Amino acid sequence: MSPSQALRATPTAAPRTNSKVETEYRKRTVGSAKLYAEACEVIPAGLTHDSRTLLPYPIYAARAAGPRKWDVDGNAYVDYFGGHGALLLGHCHPAVVAAVQEQVALGTHWGSSQELEVRWAELVHRLVPCAERVRFTASGTEASHLALRLARAHTGKSKVVRFVGHFHGWHDQVAPGGMSHFDGSVPAGIPPSVVEQTILLPADDVGVVAATLKQRDDIAAVILEGSGASWGMVPLPPGFLTGLRATTTEHGVLLILDEVITGFRWSRGGAQARFGVTPDLCVLAKIVAGGLPGGAVAGRREIMDQLDPAAAAAAKREKIGHQGTFNANPLCAAAAVTTLSIVEREDVCAKAEATAAEIRAGMRQILIEEDVPWGIYGDASAFLVFQNPKRLRIDPADFDPLRLGFKDLKAVRDANLSHRLRIAMLSNGVDFMGAPGGLVSASHGPAEVAHTLEAFRVSVRWLKDEGDIVA
Repeated sequence: MSPSQALRATPTAAPRTNSKVETEYRKRTVGSAKLYAEACEVIPAGLTHDSRTLLPYPIYAARAAGPRKWDVDGNAYVDYFGGHGALLLGHCHPAVVAAVQEQVALGTHWGSSQELEVRWAELVHRLVPCAERVRFTASGTEASHLALRLARAHTGKSKVVRFVGHFHGWHDQVAPGGMSHFDGSVPAGIPPSVVEQTILLPADDVGVVAATLKQRDDIAAVILEGSGASWGMVPLPPGFLTGLRATTTEHGVLLILDEVITGFRWSRGGAQARFGVTPDLCVLAKIVAGGLPGGAVAGRREIMDQLDPAAAAAAKREKIGHQGTFNANPLCAAAAVTTLSIVEREDVCAKAEATAAEIRAGMRQILIEEDVPWGIYGDASAFLVFQNPKRLRIDPADFDPLRLGFKDLKAVRDANLSHRLRIAMLSNGVDFMGAPGGLVSASHGPAEVAHTLEAFRVSVRWLKDEGDIVA
């Protein structure tokens, strides 16, 4: 098995018959276990999204409200999955529910232009610094695909610089090096000629990028996550974004900022507003559609207007084709307009960020008190747990992820240990994302923070007792 294959291999582990962590989880989730067995008969791996992988099996949700959700067995969880980060306002925000209920009675898909798409685009235009023009898609993957096509057409060049571990969806152009094949090799099912159009670089030295752009004249764009790889799992060094903006401008290369996670979460205007770096194009999804399916590309007028037949003809360019059955459909637009209107007038980003800071501080203190050599970190309304799979000498009191870099933070991980922490947390009423970590909503409050911290303390004690954590 090659290094790339090992990195993408699905983790497996034999059941531990004497494990309190696994016993408690199985005892609480009988209904989920049954549904998972049924799913495995008709769905590959029993899953509809790779990120929902969990050993021995995932929970199956039944309903949600605010910062919490309930599974089919009736267990309640403080939820940090948050619709994969789409729910800044929490589950079932009353205004969003009312807007969707009103719209569904009027029609879910008219196949026509409609007022809500105009109001949606106006909100994105007001909130996002680079958004002179906006085009909607049905997902973030579609949005990154469209952004790259626009960049190549605008520049007349074919190559794209991407960064190791930065995720931009699952289409062929961006899959290699995002979640696997960090060595630049070719994933199964993707033509080598497509992979050759990517120049994969580390995101730890803007000088390397500058040298690459100076040496080549075939680069259309540079694309990256504004948070660093995987919503900040591998943070960017200080000044990286600013330096990247300067060198791409100098060499006439477009800068595309992937704001699928950071958009409307790192600030009202996303990472670009928070860090004061305006890209040529940005990719949006998740919060942009208010928790329903949707994405967008936003950016400079002359780039985006390649989608406009009249503007393209006037500029003596070929119009870029773009279809999409569910682009800006009225149901998603209703949720989006309501959500972004709240983001615009209320300080929900700051509220979620303050709560996340409390969670990070509390978890860090628990690690110190329990003598666990892990690290807690994260930016804005995100928190991440570094589980130290190589058992490095780490003091949680002063843990700095920038001292480690990509290899230790993302490329080398103990997936089974991550699963163990997550099922321990689920057994104590908290749902983490797979990093492990989570995204905090504006609906999380003091009760949820207290519950989360107590669950974390109990969970690390369980893992210590069973030998998963060695001080």
